[in-house]
Amino acid sequence: MEKRPLPKSFLAAPIAHRGLHDVGVGVPENSLASFGAAIERGYGIELDLQCSQDGVAMVFHDYDLARLTSDTGPLAMRTAAELGQIALTGGEEGIPTLAETLALVAGRVPLLIEIKDQDGALGPNVGTLEAATVQALQGYHGDVALMSFNPHSVATLAQLAPHLPRGLTTCNYLPEDWPTIPKARLAELVPIPDFTRTGASFISHQASDLGSTSVLTLKAEATPVLCWTIRSEVEEKAARRVADNVTFEGYLPA
Repeated sequence: MEKRPLPKSFLAAPIAHRGLHDVGVGVPENSLASFGAAIERGYGIELDLQCSQDGVAMVFHDYDLARLTSDTGPLAMRTAAELGQIALTGGEEGIPTLAETLALVAGRVPLLIEIKDQDGALGPNVGTLEAATVQALQGYHGDVALMSFNPHSVATLAQLAPHLPRGLTTCNYLPEDWPTIPKARLAELVPIPDFTRTGASFISHQASDLGSTSVLTLKAEATPVLCWTIRSEVEEKAARRVADNVTFEGYLPA
């Protein structure tokens, strides 16, 4: 499968994890305010997508509303209009759509977009969120890269939007970190076996596992390696021994 190279802009400046957020000053994660703050400082932006009940790509990390809003229940059971009226905790905004985010960013900084797994077991039951994402991106001219922990999602993106760069979000897949995923499936994913099949051109890997054989093998093949999530200059220095760039939060990288 043909791959699209990761634009150089994704390696030029650190990438703000879920935007440059700080709830202490009224800027929640994955909010338009957090994206505006990242743009102001020239950082790239990483964000997460979930799917609304009516098939709209929403910028939100969790499956449930409870951690990030005063509401509860699955995000997927609400329409985009309803979600837009639910305020993010610590801020004044509702949950943004991808389309609203694209209008704000307008190509000023690169966007690293993670498609959250919709199958529930990192399996093949995907497609709706991927299609909604590609639809929202039609006509957008800024640098964008798409990624997911679910290789089936990345393969679907390759079919729907072969012109867009895509990668795999990866980690060490410890069962205690993934209690709802079958252990056999986790073991399958450790060596990153789907990299070539999905036409991926980069990985974004767990920072504490950058020394793994699978990562170092891809690195040796000149594959761009991003990593998550860096929370200090000390962690950044260590990660950059392998990683070409970092996704960060909680401090301001140079």
